[in-house]
Amino acid sequence: MNIYDVYPQDLIGSVAEKLKAEGSIEAPKEAIFWKTGWFKEYPPVDYQNFWYIRAASLLRKIYRKPIGVNRLKKVYGGRDPGFVHLKHSAKGSGAIIRRILQQLEKAGYVQKIDKTGRKITNKGRSLLDATAAEILRAETSQ
Repeated sequence: MNIYDVYPQDLIGSVAEKLKAEGSIEAPKEAIFWKTGWFKEYPPVDYQNFWYIRAASLLRKIYRKPIGVNRLKKVYGGRDPGFVHLKHSAKGSGAIIRRILQQLEKAGYVQKIDKTGRKITNKGRSLLDATAAEILRAETSQ
C-alpha cells in the first residue's frame, strides 16, 4: 500500500491527526495571527489544526518527489489581488513552509539535500504508507 491508493484529503487528515498526537510537530504560539501569504486577507479559519494539516500536506508533496522551498511557495500560492486576469499569481509564505520543514527534519521525517531541497526519509515514508494502509483497510471493511 502507498499514498496513491487513497484519496489525498483522507490521507492528509489522518496524517495530521497522527502528527498532532505524536507531539513532534508543534505550532508556534504566534502562528494563529500569521497569514499563509501576503495576498491573503485573513489567517486560516481552522487555525488550531492548520499547522498540522500543512505539515501533512508537505510530507505528501515531498513523498512524491524531492522539492525545494521555492517550488513549495509556488504550490501553496494563490491569485495576485492586484490583477484581474488569473495568469498573475502570488507565492505563499516561505517562513511557514521553512519552519514546518525544519520541524519535520528534526522529527526525522525528511532530510535536506544539496541543490534539490528536501526528500523523505524511511521513517516518513513508513508513516505515510502505514496511514494509507489503515485508511484502505477501513474503507474495505465498510
